[in-house]
Amino acid sequence: MPAKLRAVLYRMATPELTCSFGLRAKELLVSKGFLIEEHVLVTRAEVDAFKQAHAVETTPQTFIDGRRIGGYDDLVAYFRSER
Repeated sequence: MPAKLRAVLYRMATPELTCSFGLRAKELLVSKGFLIEEHVLVTRAEVDAFKQAHAVETTPQTFIDGRRIGGYDDLVAYFRSER
């Protein structure tokens, strides 16, 4: 049996807002057979620190094979280009 594909997903789910794009990214990864190492950012401070540390402006952010793929739209484009 082949090894499962792995992805790391950072998504925002604060008491005020659960990012729908983060949930979509998770669903897309699952549908493609990925095991997900999920990091849920639950405070504004965690979200801001993540964005600063990775020099990004938005969440979610997905990493596959150590490479940052990007947000949800970038993830969709990544899978389209894999054909």
